[in-house]
Amino acid sequence: MTTDFASRVRGCLLGGALGDQLGYAVEFSRWDQIQERFGPDGLRDFSQLDSPGHISDDTQLTLYTVDALVEALEWANGGTAADETALLWLAYLRWYAGQEGAFPESAPEPAPRWIDAQPVLKQRRAPGKACLSALATGDMGTLARPLNPQSKGCGSVMRSAPFGLLPFVTPETVYTFAVNGSALTHGHPAAHHGAAAFASLIRLLVHENADLAGAASAVLSRAEQETSAPELAARLRAAIDLAGQGAVAPAELTAALGEGWVAEEALAVALYAVLVTEGSTTPEEHFRSALAIAINHDGDSDSTGSIAGNILGAFYGEAALPPSWMDAAEAREVVLGMAARFLAQTEAPV
Repeated sequence: MTTDFASRVRGCLLGGALGDQLGYAVEFSRWDQIQERFGPDGLRDFSQLDSPGHISDDTQLTLYTVDALVEALEWANGGTAADETALLWLAYLRWYAGQEGAFPESAPEPAPRWIDAQPVLKQRRAPGKACLSALATGDMGTLARPLNPQSKGCGSVMRSAPFGLLPFVTPETVYTFAVNGSALTHGHPAAHHGAAAFASLIRLLVHENADLAGAASAVLSRAEQETSAPELAARLRAAIDLAGQGAVAPAELTAALGEGWVAEEALAVALYAVLVTEGSTTPEEHFRSALAIAINHDGDSDSTGSIAGNILGAFYGEAALPPSWMDAAEAREVVLGMAARFLAQTEAPV
């Protein structure tokens, strides 16, 4: 693969981790509390924090998604087909065991992999209730046998960027992988199609060289076909329309798009942040400006920050990542380690 592709992979994963880490510092704070702590413009840089802070479960689960795809590619490159969704489930079970100290009683115990030896991925960083409760059953959630049937939390979306990084697969394959991956823990159609919309957006940026507006429009068109999740298309359209009006205050942002706790809201807030700041002078300035909007609001700041960081990292590659932020990154070597393992398996068609 080209250097550009490698840079986009690293940029996507590192950008998401940076957005997650900065946003996690204010995840459970209201906008007025953020202003009281950091000033009228809110949190905009790691230098405003007493310590660099931490990644959350968003980055942890994103990297476990990468690891499952790496394992599937390892099998494929060896000439053997594998069930990608089953490998995702086993990967998420390994994450669960790191969080809880043991596998669910009735679940299989897959052999450990490199990722499982990374202490930062075992730290408990406000893991989502739906993810934990679904995995705790020891059952593999599917579209036909849903777990948490009413749950459409953003935990289904924030871990799904890696599907869009996969080369040599069709757009529909990416969509299907993301839908089935979401169904492992979340049962609501908005969770499934929100995850797939996000993965599809990443694919368009990385593999089709789409521009941001074009990718957003294409993802909206696909979402409008999914009658089981009308709220997804409604939020995506609202995000695109709001960005066209220019920057709005955080209160107006959440009033229009939601706080980001559920799938369609998290994707909409992040997409708005990315689109409304387009036209910044440099990729790094675009990244900084978008992340400032993505995390400074009432709501799920780490997830909206993570998704926005994934998008711009995929679009620009590593050129978007502020060097001082990279110096503050908690899990930089772990993220780069997973990126390297992914890239090692995608050097030739499988």
